[in-house]
Amino acid sequence: MITADRLHSVQEYYFSKKLREVRGLISQGKPIINMGIGSPDLAPSPKVLETLKQSISDMGAHQYQSYQGLPELREAIAKFYLEKFEVTIDPSNEILPLMGSKEGIMHISMAFLNEGDIALLPNPGYPTYASVTKLVGAVPQTYDLKAENGWFPDLDKLSKTDLSRVKLMWISYPHMPTGATASIERLKTLVDFANKNSILLVNDNPYSFVLSKNPTSILQVEEAKNVALELNSLSKTFNMAGWRVGMVLGSSEHINAILKVKSNMDSGMFYGIQKGAIEALKSGSEWFEALDSIYTRRRELMFELVEKLGCSYDSNAVGMFVWSKLPLGSVNSEEFVDNILYDKNIFIAPGTIFGNNGEGYIRFSLCVKEEKIKEAIARF
Repeated sequence: MITADRLHSVQEYYFSKKLREVRGLISQGKPIINMGIGSPDLAPSPKVLETLKQSISDMGAHQYQSYQGLPELREAIAKFYLEKFEVTIDPSNEILPLMGSKEGIMHISMAFLNEGDIALLPNPGYPTYASVTKLVGAVPQTYDLKAENGWFPDLDKLSKTDLSRVKLMWISYPHMPTGATASIERLKTLVDFANKNSILLVNDNPYSFVLSKNPTSILQVEEAKNVALELNSLSKTFNMAGWRVGMVLGSSEHINAILKVKSNMDSGMFYGIQKGAIEALKSGSEWFEALDSIYTRRRELMFELVEKLGCSYDSNAVGMFVWSKLPLGSVNSEEFVDNILYDKNIFIAPGTIFGNNGEGYIRFSLCVKEEKIKEAIARF
């Protein structure tokens, strides 16, 4: 069997390969503590679970569902954005529910990138942006993010480059993997940059409600919908990663273009999952406070572990990771984490999997129970 040429442009996802190795070590009896993956270990709320259970007996629950999702799901998303971000969005044509926001990266790329078009990608940033860009035949071009600039692009420098073939620009605030945030003023500069250069700006925004005191959306910027889309997800905010519920929001023109792709790729999200998502989006402040309380305790312990390793960190970063700078004179990131994996049976993500600007950094996930973090500390 000769595979398609496009497969030569991408490699197997790092975590897919590395977790096979980790599972192999576990099968050998190694007491591995996995701090590499941002997969919430907490459960959705009891109300969400009960709603899912009850909904499966509803008439039509097991039939094909609308490509656009239930109207009440789109209305719940619109209400959530209004309450949390003060963003007004039309549920009839400016919201498209997704089976996880990761599929949205592919749908958006297929809808707007032609072969040879350039997509601007953050470095460091989510690896899927680059792989999907290559799979659709477009050209990934990274822009630098550095700690000294708050992990925000140097738009003056970027403006001096040839942008004539750039069609799409991926951003992610709060930023993954660093946890850096961007003010509305800074987001406005990105919208202005995109508008000036006829670039579609896409903000991947799944971490706004984890340890964040001031959740932000690119759509809070006036007229942003003309040039911007936002991806969001219930995975991290509501502990529903395996449910695969996300959404993309933007102008009706942009949403309709994405719908053309999506409607040819699936046959709608399972009814019960949509009903559970609706219930999750109704969650009150007590849900977010309880979630932050857990992650705050975990983060304090993780800071202690990071300090044990001689690394530094930004205590103001948000999200469910701790991005840490290796001590001066250290070995490279991948060697550093492998040494810890084989010596201490702890798996940490190397910063290099997010781009070469991640060299010299490692990333710890907060999706680890307190007792396991304490155990990791004790191993040092």
